[in-house]
Amino acid sequence: MVLDETLRHALERTLGSPPRAARRLSGGDINDAFEVTLEDTRSVFVKTNARAAPEMFPAEARGLALLAEARALRVPEVLAVSAAHDDVRFLALELVPSGSPGRGHDETLGRGLAALHRFGTPGFGLDHDNFIGSLPQSNRARPSWAEFYEKERLAPQLARAVAQGRASAAMRRGFDRVVTRLSELVGPEEAPSRLHGDLWGGNLHTDDSGAPCLIDPAVYGGHREVDLAMMRLFGGFGERVFAAYSEAFPLAPGSRERIELYQLYPLMVHVNLFGGGYGASVERILARY
Repeated sequence: MVLDETLRHALERTLGSPPRAARRLSGGDINDAFEVTLEDTRSVFVKTNARAAPEMFPAEARGLALLAEARALRVPEVLAVSAAHDDVRFLALELVPSGSPGRGHDETLGRGLAALHRFGTPGFGLDHDNFIGSLPQSNRARPSWAEFYEKERLAPQLARAVAQGRASAAMRRGFDRVVTRLSELVGPEEAPSRLHGDLWGGNLHTDDSGAPCLIDPAVYGGHREVDLAMMRLFGGFGERVFAAYSEAFPLAPGSRERIELYQLYPLMVHVNLFGGGYGASVERILARY
């Protein structure tokens, strides 16, 4: 297939070789994805979206670099990314061929995720904002996890839902109850972990050696149980992953009771992106508090 001419020129400028061929890849809900073969014979993965915010792909590139810094799990290498002032929006990555999970895949993922979390961050938040899906994600630093989870995660999503007419009275009352108790609900104090931030099954890739590879992050410094709760929300992760994680980095008492608390944020993201029955799921969780 033929790439947009502006994208072709941008890839040639940033990768040092013009595209020779492109094959559309499936699986992206937000962006268009391609396997691009360059004249110098390299094959690269390219995602693009003409409607993306100018900062979206640069933020993703920084997130991948932050994950790779921990050397805990495989992360695709960033090869090129559009600048905020460019006419085209794109991210070019190392092409990681797909494979089936190999022996020890779940063990590697669980222990690798534990190592990523242990690598940590300087505080709760990040030195720049980014995105979760196509929604902006504020990472303004806060002194405590409870304050960060309230002010930078739950409150912005609730405000967006209210503005879109997707927040029922029951939802608003439920959040009012929960935020008054967050300091006691979030669990024992822990150092901030380096989170993937959007770790559902679709953002875990298996490479051609059968090993796990993390993609599409929404990185920040937060409570490690957020990643684990997200992994349980839509399935796709075997119990050996969670067992291996706990062996490497045991969870604080009460972690199982906090799973739904930490699923509120991704569920509210889905309320704002898709509507549908996600609001009812949020209300059911809030009714338990």
